[in-house]
Amino acid sequence: MKVCLGGTFNILHKGHKSLFDKAFEVAGENGILYIGLTKGEVIKNKKNIKSFEERKKEIEEYFSGKKKKSVIKIIPISTKYDLSLLYDDYDAIVVSPETIVTAFEINRRRKEFGNNPLEIVEIPFVLADDGRPISSSRIVNKEINVNGKIL
Repeated sequence: MKVCLGGTFNILHKGHKSLFDKAFEVAGENGILYIGLTKGEVIKNKKNIKSFEERKKEIEEYFSGKKKKSVIKIIPISTKYDLSLLYDDYDAIVVSPETIVTAFEINRRRKEFGNNPLEIVEIPFVLADDGRPISSSRIVNKEINVNGKIL
């Protein structure tokens, strides 16, 4: 199965890893997982973003510890629609509650281009110890660490 997901993944945290793990699972044996990694215009207004290469390397290191059952391709994207509209055809997209609306928009646009809709696989937020979602902004603000522990 061909599965896609996308994001900035500036601070690789437990929520991102859960998203990656679910996508890896959905891709299954001999599947392909496409990770759209933002660069350029889409992140120009964000502060303290690591380089594309640094973020890509962290993702590759995360997957290096997994049994190889799927191929992983990390592709630069400059909008939230690039990967799902411009590259390969996919079977599914894996999203969090934060990005589910984008997945519906992607399917609407895919239909306009004559492509089949993607199966949308939504994972729940991964919660920190305080019951609130783990997020990069909370980590930057030193509320929690990458595993959701309160600081």
